[in-house]
Amino acid sequence: MKSNKAVVKVIRAHDEPNIAPLIKDILVKLGENPDREGLARTPQRVDQALKFLTSGYRVDLRKLINGALYEVKYDEMVVVRDIEFFSLCEHHLLPFFGKMHVAYLPHNKVIGLSKIPRIVDAIARRLQIQDRLTQEVAQTIQEAIEPVGVGVICEARHFCMMMRGVEKQHSGAMTSAMLGAFRDKKKTRDEFLSLVNHRSNGY
Repeated sequence: MKSNKAVVKVIRAHDEPNIAPLIKDILVKLGENPDREGLARTPQRVDQALKFLTSGYRVDLRKLINGALYEVKYDEMVVVRDIEFFSLCEHHLLPFFGKMHVAYLPHNKVIGLSKIPRIVDAIARRLQIQDRLTQEVAQTIQEAIEPVGVGVICEARHFCMMMRGVEKQHSGAMTSAMLGAFRDKKKTRDEFLSLVNHRSNGY
């Protein structure tokens, strides 16, 4: 079976190309005048915007996680809920955005809580599809701390559905990745879903 996992090459800062001239060519081909006042600096702005939106290619996940793994005796579920993310669909280079819920059952190690949103951001800031994004977040945490299990749920809305194609502004997509105990044990999966769906008035 063919893997849907992306092969990611970490791009160093000195390797970054200047794509502004290409954007200028695109503006011309769209019938615009790239030298008019409103567009004069658009190629440079798009260059910087795209480099930010794809900055995940310049993140080494191993270095990101390094130093934030802790040996603890804790075997209850850890959940980080409502992690906002923005990504670019690799099919149309249009944004999709939403939130992700990540949980894991520790074995001997836990990861610093702030690292989980950082992992989500690093993987989302690449050309993606929602299914693979969800799976890669789960797999990264699985490989980093070797927990009993990992669960990830992703809810997103896609501009390629909202602005073009079927033009359904209120439709969204949900994907999940369940590894280890989250896949094998219904009780664990149900607990995760209950925690994700619970909405309290406080924290």
